[in-house]
Amino acid sequence: MTRVAAVDCGTNSIRLLVADVDPATGELVDLDRRMTIVRLGQGVDRTGRLAPEALERTFAACREYAAVIKEHGARKVRFVATSASRDAENRDEFVRGVFDILGVEPEVISGDQEAEYSFTGATKELAGDGEYLVVDIGGGSTEFVVGGERVRAARSVDIGCVRMSERHIRHDPPSAEEITAIRADVEAALDLAEETVPIREPRTLVGLAGSVTTVAAIELGLEQYDSAAIHRSRISYERVKEVTETLLSATHDERAAIPAMHPGRVDVIGAGALVLQSIMERTGAAEVVVSEHDILDGIAFAMALGDG
Repeated sequence: MTRVAAVDCGTNSIRLLVADVDPATGELVDLDRRMTIVRLGQGVDRTGRLAPEALERTFAACREYAAVIKEHGARKVRFVATSASRDAENRDEFVRGVFDILGVEPEVISGDQEAEYSFTGATKELAGDGEYLVVDIGGGSTEFVVGGERVRAARSVDIGCVRMSERHIRHDPPSAEEITAIRADVEAALDLAEETVPIREPRTLVGLAGSVTTVAAIELGLEQYDSAAIHRSRISYERVKEVTETLLSATHDERAAIPAMHPGRVDVIGAGALVLQSIMERTGAAEVVVSEHDILDGIAFAMALGDG
């Protein structure tokens, strides 16, 4: 077993996985898996820069994670940064801050790399036949990956839950016009994705990240967020549509009162759920298989195999 630590810093959240990985068998044993909402991408779509308060929230989480990594004695550490830090003019400030705290330089990976790691993490334990469509709905972007034993095609498009919320939502709950505007952006992005990724071909849709897992938690009626209950659950299109409509018609306080809702997702979950619903409509998927294993697991596997 190789003990590794993987950090994934996205637009909305930063997450840590410390795990023992067996490179020969592909077995991965969690030692610590945690998530902090830092909203690194706050205002990036508008200003093109990472906000000082967003950077400080992120660095505070990094300091917490550095202590956890040290406690577990991980032999390898890798920090991967995604959409918000790809887009920001002042990303060098972010890179320096992370290096000072964790001793590793964040890799601002491409959307294609992000997609490949997500695919590996999500599908390694699934014993299915045929290909999968893996959809990772993040804060700034959504990755589409089609493959079986290996990735066949991937595309990253800019329709994350934070980006769509900041770009279009001005009312609480959002107006019909605002929902229509989000829909238009999502449909245009799906057109882009379909130029290079055959998203309608696979029989199985696998959904990743907080928007998908929160929809699953609501559908399952969980009194608190429960990763074990959510992982590998199957949510029908009809129920995704019902949950989405409920979220988009609810006020901030009503969404915040949902038992399994993370406070950091209250303002962006409606847009995230709408992205998922739109993808299911475009692909004709009758259900989504929800995975708690994603880019973090893919990064951990890559490190254990000496690929990162």
